Amino acid sequence: MTPSEIAACLAYALSVWLAARNSVHTWWIGIIGSVLYGWVFWSVQLYADVTLQIFFIITSITGWLHWLKGHHGDVLPIRRTHTGHFFMLLACAAVVAVGYGLLLHTFTNAWAPWLDSLILTFSVLAQFMLMGRRIENWYVWLAVNTLAVPLYATRGLSLTAGLYLVFWFNAWHGLYQWRRELRAQ
Repeated sequence: MTPSEIAACLAYALSVWLAARNSVHTWWIGIIGSVLYGWVFWSVQLYADVTLQIFFIITSITGWLHWLKGHHGDVLPIRRTHTGHFFMLLACAAVVAVGYGLLLHTFTNAWAPWLDSLILTFSVLAQFMLMGRRIENWYVWLAVNTLAVPLYATRGLSLTAGLYLVFWFNAWHGLYQWRRELRAQ
C-alpha cells in the first residue's frame, strides 16, 4: 500500500459515493482519483487501467457538463436503455476487450491483458451510461467490480481491491436510489 494508492482510493471512494447519490460533484473528485490511479496502475503493469484513467478524466469533464446542461438546458433525467440495445452494447464491449487484450498480450509485458481489457471496456461502457444517466450503468459497474476485486488483489493492491468491493455494494445502492428516482420522475 503506497501513499498514492491511499490518496487515489479516498478520492475514488468519495466520487463513487457521490455518483450513487446523484451528485454532480462526483465528476471533479473523480478526476483527481483518476490522475492518482493512473500512476498506481502504471506501477503494477495494468496498462489497460492506465488507459482507462485517461478516459475517465476526459469523460468526467464531459459528464460534468452533460449533467449540468442536459439535452435542452435542463438537468438530464435518469433514463432506461432498450434491452436489445443494452445487450448489443455489452457484446461490442466484449469484442473490443478481446482486441485490446490481444494488443496488450502481443506488445507489452501486461500482467493480465485479457481481464484488464475486459475491465477497461466494460468500465468505458458503464461510464458512458453514467454520463447519459442511464440506470443500466449500475449493472455494468457491478460486473466491473466483480472482475476488478480479484485482479487488484493478485497485484498486491489490497486497498484498491477492498475499495472495489465497497464499490460493488455501492453499485447496488446506486441502482436502488436511481430506480426510486426514476419512478418519481
